[in-house]
Amino acid sequence: MAVIPFPEIDPVLIQIGPIAIRWYALSYIAGLLGAWWFILKLIRTDRLWAGAPFDGKPQATKDHIGDLFVWAAVGVIVGGRLGYVLFYGLIYEWQKFSTEPWKIFYTWEGGMSFHGGAIGVVLAIILFARRNKLDMVALGDLVAVAAPIGLFFGRLANFINGELWGKVTDVSWGMVFPGAAIRAPDGVTVLSNPPRHPSQLYEAGLEGALLFVILVVMVYRFDALKRPGLCIAVMWSGYGLFRWFVEAFFRENAHQSLFDGAISMGTVLSLLMFAVAAVFFWYSLYRKGPALLTR
Repeated sequence: MAVIPFPEIDPVLIQIGPIAIRWYALSYIAGLLGAWWFILKLIRTDRLWAGAPFDGKPQATKDHIGDLFVWAAVGVIVGGRLGYVLFYGLIYEWQKFSTEPWKIFYTWEGGMSFHGGAIGVVLAIILFARRNKLDMVALGDLVAVAAPIGLFFGRLANFINGELWGKVTDVSWGMVFPGAAIRAPDGVTVLSNPPRHPSQLYEAGLEGALLFVILVVMVYRFDALKRPGLCIAVMWSGYGLFRWFVEAFFRENAHQSLFDGAISMGTVLSLLMFAVAAVFFWYSLYRKGPALLTR
């Protein structure tokens, strides 16, 4: 059976003395810059707002978006790391964090939670909207449409880091990940390392590329931005669906499972997103008058 060897890309792009520029960090920068650029494109496209609430104008200016992304960057990094530590680290890596608590801050070693990052961004949007007297749901729609850009680059970073690999498979594109090897007690001798699904790339394609296309079609073809809350609902439900699908059938979650391996933590958190999405679907379809969550 032919397999594809993992292209061992050095996680460090450039090392200058003690300063290291890592692909992981660049993925976050690329995601944030890409989202910032696309949101500016949305607010500059007048036809997307004709007849929309709030006098047919977007709920943000160019300056607002620039400032918001500083807040969002902090929310992603702090929320993503704290979310990982709370949702995964304290359950599955208790010994590591209890004996070396300073490693909570070692983001360059991997360990960022999408759900934690999402909570961080939501808090950033709420605080920023209240401070600037903007409608937080309409502002959240803009961020939701662009969010898959960051998800795409984040999953590519997972692949480069050789983490979050998939289940054992016999498909022709199965890949051998060095970190997935089963080793002897000496920690060196490899006993087996079968090919696995490159599930990081599946998630990049579904949570990133496909979800982005769906949201763009909704915005440009079906005027989704004229119904505050709809893009948030589609983003959260779409991510939850795609994350559940990959985790259920392709991703290896043995080290992050609950109830004796019956379900993964990521699946539980993603299913909760459907409840949040349902609230925003209702809000976008049945709200009347000024946005309920403004100011």
